[in-house]
Amino acid sequence: MEKMYQYLWRTAALGRDFHLTDGRMLHLVNPGNQNFDAGPDFSNARIRVDGMQWAGNVEIHLRASDWYHHGHDRNPVYDQVMLHVVGVNDRSVTRKDGSMMPTLVFNVPEEAQRLYVSLTSPVAEKIRCAASISKIPRLTLEDWLESLALERIQEKATRILDENDNLRGDWEQTCFVTLARGLGFGLNGVPFEILARSLPLKFIRRHSDNLFQIEALLFGQAGMLDSSCRIFDDYYQQLCREYYFLARKYSLKPMQTSVWKFARTRPQNFPHRRIAFLCKALEGGFPLMGSLLDADTPEQTLSLFGWRLSGFWKDRFSFDTPASRTTDRLSQTSVYSLAINVAAPLMYAYAARHGNESPALRALRLLELLPPEKNTLTRDFETLGLCAANAMRSQALIQLHKRYCDEGRCLDCRFSNRMIAAVAHESAGIYTVVSENEEWL
Repeated sequence: MEKMYQYLWRTAALGRDFHLTDGRMLHLVNPGNQNFDAGPDFSNARIRVDGMQWAGNVEIHLRASDWYHHGHDRNPVYDQVMLHVVGVNDRSVTRKDGSMMPTLVFNVPEEAQRLYVSLTSPVAEKIRCAASISKIPRLTLEDWLESLALERIQEKATRILDENDNLRGDWEQTCFVTLARGLGFGLNGVPFEILARSLPLKFIRRHSDNLFQIEALLFGQAGMLDSSCRIFDDYYQQLCREYYFLARKYSLKPMQTSVWKFARTRPQNFPHRRIAFLCKALEGGFPLMGSLLDADTPEQTLSLFGWRLSGFWKDRFSFDTPASRTTDRLSQTSVYSLAINVAAPLMYAYAARHGNESPALRALRLLELLPPEKNTLTRDFETLGLCAANAMRSQALIQLHKRYCDEGRCLDCRFSNRMIAAVAHESAGIYTVVSENEEWL
């Protein structure tokens, strides 16, 4: 429970104005920095006591007597503690010079304690705050979801920048790896990324005017070409021979086929077909990065993913799976997904690296204008009345689900902070609502 008191102090969930045990008024200005190593729980905290500004360390205990049980009275590190915050004041605490330690007692309402326990329970619903999320004020919802959307695109941009560093600033190869991962659409994202990393663009560009050779390089590197397989199609056998020649020329080693995932995958999403689209993206060179930076409108950005399959892959899902009814283009949903997960993060990352805010603003504008994603994560929130109006909002909900709900980080979520504060204030009789837009006090 000591962690609960640390949380309540860090978030000011019980408010900012209190009385010390000696009757003096205390106002919490800044809770300070929480310390997870040895030493006082918080450093550089700032408070006002009877109008006088104090700054220093804060120690928090379940009971005041824990000061002595933990040996703080014998540890000089704790000599500079300015405030002792406790749940139960069962013993007075004095400093070495005999002066009384300023003490604040946290009276935590039972309702707030129960909510805290439910939010930190290791065994809980996917969305622990499901029963209370509808009560969160609109302004709080909007503010946190906007922050989550930015957090998500920054997280993606950081990954891209790390990739770019590994590639020594080569933005075209970075774009290639990012696009390949995006075409994996989650399930095969990692194998596609491995495939792109194994093929330098400088090799592919030497054959940019020959789609067949590009296909031989990519399908061969993907481990999908084996002349000993009982696939007697002329196109397949020619690819095998071409890859054998190119692999020797460039000292290439194919991937293990076991990394590709087919379970619960619709035929139109088979990795073979996605690789075919990647080959079309590489045909004639690979100007995608420059084109993304030059695109002025969302329509121009979306058009960059309008590749059309031809030849063998126009009516095939794989080497041995014909497609009786299919389109030679990516679905509209797939194009939107590439815009969200490839185009926007690449533009945002490039802007961060070069200090040019224009691509970043266009990336955010793109997300605001695209329709929201529909998946199990967004539907979980939709059932609770939290709907997405655009891709910016759906990205925020996905970030919330993946990085907070799924990881049990409820105490880092502003929704939980507001809920606990509301319950605590309501129990104390200081919860008021002036209008439907009013924030919790």
